[in-house]
Amino acid sequence: MAKKTFKSAEVVSTSEGRQYHIGLAPGEVASNILLCGDPARAHRVAALFEKRGEPICSREYVTITGEYRGLPMTVMATGMGPDNTEIAFVELSGIVERPTFIRIGSSGALRRGIELADLVISTGAVRMENTSTSFVVEGYPAVAHHEVVLALLEAAAAKGFPYHAGLTATASGFYGAQARNVPGFPPRDAEIPAKLDRMNVANLEMETSCLFTLAQLSGARAGAVCAIYANRHKNEFIDSETKDLAERRCIDTGLAAFEALAAMDRARGGDKYWIPSMGM
Repeated sequence: MAKKTFKSAEVVSTSEGRQYHIGLAPGEVASNILLCGDPARAHRVAALFEKRGEPICSREYVTITGEYRGLPMTVMATGMGPDNTEIAFVELSGIVERPTFIRIGSSGALRRGIELADLVISTGAVRMENTSTSFVVEGYPAVAHHEVVLALLEAAAAKGFPYHAGLTATASGFYGAQARNVPGFPPRDAEIPAKLDRMNVANLEMETSCLFTLAQLSGARAGAVCAIYANRHKNEFIDSETKDLAERRCIDTGLAAFEALAAMDRARGGDKYWIPSMGM
């Protein structure tokens, strides 16, 4: 009896060429892509565009493409978690040539000296989630692209926002995976924040390591800037007014970083890498 083999499409799409989950087709997404979890945040980002199209909504994914200060720009809300990030990244990569991704998210502070409403620019990420292990081995590093890190640092500094740079830890959930001790749902490891702090990890969230891993795997540029909504040392959570301020800092930094990247790309010319002596 002949052995059966099974084949699957590399990227699942409809007969119209739309990606199955995100509902997008070639030409509907810019190469500059901001990723966030919250659909409402995507709408707030798009409100800053000088030009914008209608939102394209498919399942939990909300995508708006337009123009910001002369740059083609897309913002996508992916929903929460590394699994949603995986789907978005893979399907966007199937319809966009040479994409650059910047995550504009929220997170909790682990390292002392990082306060509510500060920004953390990720240089790399601790892979506590297991979505990325479906692609690479456990020891594979999840690192941001150096140009995106520099662009985010430039943007935050130019705007005078309080910011930090360092490692981000990515958990696969919000409660047990981040050692929140909710009555009736005790975490398996209550020492996760303290352990990460001892390793000099700056913040904790739910998407970045998957984004960085897939970007390294595919050769795309990617970075992340997260606003601090919680301080785990002080057991503080941000109030609504300060949350709005923190989110706007994060959004403005992400948008300005794309302007810095565009300047780097112009200065680079035909060279493979941008270096500071090239100017901006």
